[in-house]
Amino acid sequence: MNSRSRFVLPIIGGALLFVAGCTRPDTVRPAADPAIPPDPAPVAQAPAPAYRGVAVSISGDIMAACKIVFNDVDRAPKFDFDKSALIEQDRDVLNQVAKCVTDGPLQGHPLMLIGRTDPRGEVEYNFILGAYRAENVGDYLVGRGVSQEKVVLTTRGKLDASGTDDATWAGDRRVDIALL
Repeated sequence: MNSRSRFVLPIIGGALLFVAGCTRPDTVRPAADPAIPPDPAPVAQAPAPAYRGVAVSISGDIMAACKIVFNDVDRAPKFDFDKSALIEQDRDVLNQVAKCVTDGPLQGHPLMLIGRTDPRGEVEYNFILGAYRAENVGDYLVGRGVSQEKVVLTTRGKLDASGTDDATWAGDRRVDIALL
């Protein structure tokens, strides 16, 4: 089984199960109904990220422990609409994260990568696109020496998207990196 299917198949299966249980994807159900499990809580509920570019958002815990430095936060990279490929600017910050968890202060610490999308498009599609984004970031980190067993992938798709126009949608198209 290749690395993509190892991570994407469980995510796709979970997304499809989630969607199959929905009557309308945009309907919020009351949490009091015991037959319906609550939406999964966002994983990155630690303190607000110290760095939140538009392609990669890194928790404050990782920023502090790894002393990660960004040259130009205003020009932070982003995922283009309907794309999951990393762009060159993403690699600098991901190299810093990889170094920190392979031989730095967070050596061996597991990471959670949470793929996200903007609110446009179908729920199923956005779950899959978020998964591809997380997987591409995970593959990059593994290629830089991070143990594959220490990288956990998930997707939130468009569940937490808050953008309302082109400028703010770009901020929704990202992968959050948090400590497990």
